[in-house]
Amino acid sequence: MKKAIYLLLAPVLLIVLLAFTNTKPKVVNVKNAALIKWEASPEGISFKKWEASPAGKKVYASEAKIRKSIKSFSNMEGVVTSLSLPQGARLGYGMMVKINGEDFILAFGIESNNEFKQLKALKVNDKIMIKSRGLSHAPKYAFPIVAGDYIERDQKIVYKRPPNKGGC
Repeated sequence: MKKAIYLLLAPVLLIVLLAFTNTKPKVVNVKNAALIKWEASPEGISFKKWEASPAGKKVYASEAKIRKSIKSFSNMEGVVTSLSLPQGARLGYGMMVKINGEDFILAFGIESNNEFKQLKALKVNDKIMIKSRGLSHAPKYAFPIVAGDYIERDQKIVYKRPPNKGGC
């Protein structure tokens, strides 16, 4: 009886496994094709040149120093070096900080409802603790961009990003 059940279920299981394994490469191929197409575009070529340049390599090296803290959402000690973003920045409200001896843009986004009031009270050379889940870069900026999710000064919360409304 058991053998008969196993003999009937084995082909069904095999068909299901084959169906799922054949769909994944198609999705990956579509993503790879889109990436290859973008890399051949003028924007992609410019980005690749920036990545290979000394400025791009410096940004990636700075990111590598804090990547572990970003992934684990752990505290990073930082010092405020400037209360404004670099000239021409379009990241919303933010400031420049030094973390592990490297300069970073600490970006908070667009202000609504005066939520950055306590952040605006910070001064240059203030020591802060930063927690972040986001790290990015762009050829336009000479520094990596850290998303300000949680900021603490003198063991008091200065800013905590509100959770997204409506899901992710």
